[in-house]
Amino acid sequence: MSILLKPVITEKATRESELRNRYTFLVNPKANKVEIKKAVEAAYGVTVEKVRTLNYGPERRSRYTKNGIQHSKTNATKRAVVEVAEGENIDFYSNL
Repeated sequence: MSILLKPVITEKATRESELRNRYTFLVNPKANKVEIKKAVEAAYGVTVEKVRTLNYGPERRSRYTKNGIQHSKTNATKRAVVEVAEGENIDFYSNL
């Protein structure tokens, strides 16, 4: 089971990483905070002080077509905001 799926690189997440040393990751919905902390420390070699998680439900959509109403939804996701120790940072662009 892969715990860290990918980092979230948005304007808000980048601002948080620059100002407050917090990084956002898209994680497995079944992972808990302890597993996320261990995965980030192993993958990036940093000390994690705090982990906050956010559960996002699926987005539901309805389309009106010739065949009638089509209902669809996206998958539920989970994000983790990881606060790293003072003086340490994570560089997402180092392996490009």
